[in-house]
Amino acid sequence: MPYLVSPHIPPGRFAKSAQPALAVADDLLLRPWRREDAPAVVTAFSDPAIQHWHLRRADSEDEARDWIEQWRDAWHSETAAHWAVVRPLGAGDAVGAVLGRISLRSLIPEIGQAECAYWVLPAARGRGLAPRAVSALAHWAFEEIGFERLELAHSVLNEASCRVAVKTGFALEGTRRHSHLHADGWHDMHLHARLRADGAQG
Repeated sequence: MPYLVSPHIPPGRFAKSAQPALAVADDLLLRPWRREDAPAVVTAFSDPAIQHWHLRRADSEDEARDWIEQWRDAWHSETAAHWAVVRPLGAGDAVGAVLGRISLRSLIPEIGQAECAYWVLPAARGRGLAPRAVSALAHWAFEEIGFERLELAHSVLNEASCRVAVKTGFALEGTRRHSHLHADGWHDMHLHARLRADGAQG
């Protein structure tokens, strides 16, 4: 059964090229994940705050390396895109140290839509990393790839994520009731979205 419209983002837009590193500023970089980042993933998913908003934990570096391989493979299968947030020049951290993760997931290239997701390691919080990373990723997704709509969803109890969404131009569109099951039960989720037509934000 033929489509009535052409795909908004043609097949192969991701898979036919290497995943790029995205510069946020001189002191922040989004780069593809590496197998040697596994200890940082274990540290992240051992953090009670990150566990509270996620469904899984990493119990070993071997498991974390498997996740990293899945994240890397997702680029080539065009199902998601994941980056490590790092300080390339040190700036108080070890050069190249992983500070967080940011992703485009639930990719629907045919209609130019994806969902932003992120976390920040405990030692790197309070520096504005999340909004800077989200803004840089959104700019790349809209201007370089051609996405039309990016969504950002979080538990209504996650006030920090709500602040990041608002600060980076993701308008609150509504609440999904009982949308995500966490370890402490069902959570209502705020749905935010930003359109390419909204222009530069954050």
